[in-house]
Amino acid sequence: MGRPIIAIVGRPNVGKSTLFNRLAGNRIAIVDDAPGITRDRLYADAEWQNREFVITDTGGILFNESDPLTLQVKRQAELAMEEADVIVMITDATDGVTSTDEELAEMLRRTQKPVLLAVNKVDNKRLEQEAHEFYSLGLGEIYRISSIHGSGVAELLDAVQEHFSKIPEEEEIPEEAVKLAIIGRPNVGKSSILNAILGEDRSIVSSIPGTTRDSIDTVFERGEDKFALIDTAGIRRAGKIQGSIEYYTVLRAIRAIERSDVALLIIDAGDGLMDGDKRVGGYAHQAGKGCVVVVNKWDLRRAGENRLSVKNFTLELRKETPFLSYAPIVFASALRGEGISEILDTAKDVADSCALRISTGELNRIISDAVDNHPYMEKGQALKIKYATMVSVKPPTILLFVNNPDMFHFSYQRYLDNQIRKTYGYEGTPLRIIAKKVEKEKP
Repeated sequence: MGRPIIAIVGRPNVGKSTLFNRLAGNRIAIVDDAPGITRDRLYADAEWQNREFVITDTGGILFNESDPLTLQVKRQAELAMEEADVIVMITDATDGVTSTDEELAEMLRRTQKPVLLAVNKVDNKRLEQEAHEFYSLGLGEIYRISSIHGSGVAELLDAVQEHFSKIPEEEEIPEEAVKLAIIGRPNVGKSSILNAILGEDRSIVSSIPGTTRDSIDTVFERGEDKFALIDTAGIRRAGKIQGSIEYYTVLRAIRAIERSDVALLIIDAGDGLMDGDKRVGGYAHQAGKGCVVVVNKWDLRRAGENRLSVKNFTLELRKETPFLSYAPIVFASALRGEGISEILDTAKDVADSCALRISTGELNRIISDAVDNHPYMEKGQALKIKYATMVSVKPPTILLFVNNPDMFHFSYQRYLDNQIRKTYGYEGTPLRIIAKKVEKEKP
């Protein structure tokens, strides 16, 4: 079953970010008494009663405002509600019911989503009694909570979880299919790449509803290989939405990445590398997924006045995204159909790399040779690696038993990463190397 999304909405300064931080277990959202601190949506993983879900924090909603920033915040909240499986509306017990609360409640009553009403800042008996007035919003049961102190939050989450069982289960993609997520900033040509991939001589096997209500996974065959494009509906849809597109696509992209084997990071050659490209690429890296960088519209860059060779573009890309140094780069043109076959060939190779396991004996030989050639010392003490084992793949994850994990500097981790790649390549996949203190043998 896919991970449900909970959107936290409400007017400014009612405690949405405080609740978000409590559920996330980290101080991710900035909390301040001044309204309007959270402008864009934030998202985080959370878990309750052994069920994982995603929470989305939104900026405060105001109605009848002409300020462009206020309108953008309102749009962000609307998009969050559109993506959500369950909506939690937060109100403030100390303020009572406001006209903005009433307008937002009216909007939520028209949705087809489950809506739970949480009355926040209920910190004493008087406010607990006065909270009854929030029944007038017509959203059913109210949940009295204190985001700061945590009271009532468990009961709210229990009620939220009751709706999880009503979310349809995700249909299975064939196990042998390479699952591809097409990701990137808005307007870089994601839908064009998608159509170019499916437009060649492909045999589309099926269209499978995904975890999001309107997402579609498209399974197709190419020779003896089978692929699945994750959330193709989301790829097509994002380009049709005007304004705040980038924020709309973030959560959806992350969900697609999580379900994929390989992320195809699309970059617009005409724009060059942008900060948004780095952010999206970072999502794939942090998720431990394989990655192929696809430089789309290369034909326009090649023919334009600002010509840049493949070599120079590659050097720039490597310099600006060192965290994706392992990712192969494919130069393509969806319009001309150039590079499309190379994209799929490369993605298949990357998927194979992600699943490649090194035997324990071979891994220890590589690590031992690397340490002998370049030992690591700190304050006169040597880092000693007693044993290495690959505990999992997708991504390949290596556990090192060492004398002192605190000495395992990131530079030495990078050195060992490079030594392993010299032998096994691992093109397109991150390697995770974790140091753990070796337990002393019992006498």
